[in-house]
Amino acid sequence: MELSSRPATPDDAGAMYQVIAAGEQDWHGQVDAIPDQVAADLRRPGLNPERDTLVVHAENGDLAGWVWLHLGKRAQVAVHPSYRGLGIGTMLLDWIEARSHEAGSDWVAQTVDDADKAGTDLLRSRGYEVLATNWLLVRSIDVPAARELSAGIRLGAYDPARAHEVHELVEDAFSAFQSRRKSFEEWGQLTVERPSFLPEVSTLAYAGDELVGAVLALDLPDSGEGYVEQLAVRADQRNKGIARAMLDQTCAEFARLGRDSCILWTHSGTGALAMYEHLGMHVRRSTTVYRASV
Repeated sequence: MELSSRPATPDDAGAMYQVIAAGEQDWHGQVDAIPDQVAADLRRPGLNPERDTLVVHAENGDLAGWVWLHLGKRAQVAVHPSYRGLGIGTMLLDWIEARSHEAGSDWVAQTVDDADKAGTDLLRSRGYEVLATNWLLVRSIDVPAARELSAGIRLGAYDPARAHEVHELVEDAFSAFQSRRKSFEEWGQLTVERPSFLPEVSTLAYAGDELVGAVLALDLPDSGEGYVEQLAVRADQRNKGIARAMLDQTCAEFARLGRDSCILWTHSGTGALAMYEHLGMHVRRSTTVYRASV
């Protein structure tokens, strides 16, 4: 089969998402990805689509696969199920490694769905090692009763006037396992500036007037589920029930939108899996982050 390739453009984002959705549907029987995720990724500061992306088309015009590379950070690859087994994944991995080497980056990381046996085998055959595990957790929504919070703690909806504080809170909370802090610009483009962001469903927690917790929610349309993009509690305010109260509040708001379950991803570096399981969530599926020197 003859294939052609070129850099991605913003107009490709919808079709690129459909490749992700087709893969998730094939492996898991449902789609968990947010439709505007690729568009947000292509706007990452420091990622130049002309230089750092590639889309691969089949002879009939189908988008068969694609890749983006955020140099010195990570890459993402997707191949449509109809075009697996043709060497497209290998070609895209070759491109990632060559582009990283050309740019002077000494390593690259990539997240692979654990159901993607071919992708996993390919990375392992190239010497990629496991860096971390991500789990997708799910919880049924039954509009939980309001929980009593510690004295002085209150909850409220997302307040755009506190955006910089939310950014600092989230980056502080995730700093123990992230290799770098995201700038406010990058964080905003990946969260609160996305079309899918739901400020009325997101929840902030305060101790007096100080921000001590945040849950940021995204819309997962054509689904009975709500999506939590980020959940963070300030270190000195943990183990006070704030995470549970915020999650309960956000789940209640999702229920008012007609959603019957809530999902979120957690990373092995956070050590939060047991906490989320204690909050009534369970693992639906997982992905693995692989890393190698180039």
